[in-house]
Formats: sequence, C-alpha cells, structure tokens
Amino acid sequence: MLTVGSIVIRCSDLERQLRFWAAALDYEPREPIETDFVLLRPRAGAGPNVSLDAVPSERILPPRIHLDLYADDQRAEVERLEALGARRVEWSKRPPDADYVIMEDPEGNRFCVIDAAPEEAA
Repeated sequence: MLTVGSIVIRCSDLERQLRFWAAALDYEPREPIETDFVLLRPRAGAGPNVSLDAVPSERILPPRIHLDLYADDQRAEVERLEALGARRVEWSKRPPDADYVIMEDPEGNRFCVIDAAPEEAA
C-alpha cells in the first residue's frame, strides 16, 4: 500500500516560499532547514507533507499538477492567502457556478481553493 508522504514544489526563492506555504497551510519546517530543501509538515499532525526544493524549473501553463485546498470559508481563505502574497488567476473557461478559485503562490505555482463548506440542511 502507498500513501502520499510529501508533495514537492520546485522554487527559486526558498525562504519566501517557506514563509508563504508555512503560513498558508499552518505547517512547520522539519529541522534542520537546508539551503536548498525544506520539508514542511502539518503543525496539527494530520495531512501530507509539502516539500520545497530550490531547483530551477520551467513554468508551464496550464500546470500538469496542482494542489486543491479545501476551505470551510472559501472567501476568508482566499483573502488570507492574498494577504500572504498569493494572487487570483482568471480563467475564461471557469464556470460561473464553480466551487473553486484558481490562485498562484508568490512564484506562480498554481493551486485551487475549493469551497468545502458543509451544505445547509433543507
């Protein structure tokens, strides 16, 4: 059996990406932090790790893979992520009733914030 242990994000500015993703996900770095690699783990202990790897790589759009981040309060989370340095990405094919907001981190790595609020009982 396999489990996802870590999702690796390539980056140019390791320190900036460390600050962004640690704050965005409420993750903490595993010590020691290397000059070209850091593993972030959930502060609460649940969920996959996110590793940041300072390796130059070509940015391709649309990306072949991205993170879907689930939020109980999507609007608040999108605003919080924008305050941390993320940006919204407009996409002409996004349906008007989409439950996701496309964003990118400070280096342009894309992710979606999914509205995962519990549905109200009828």
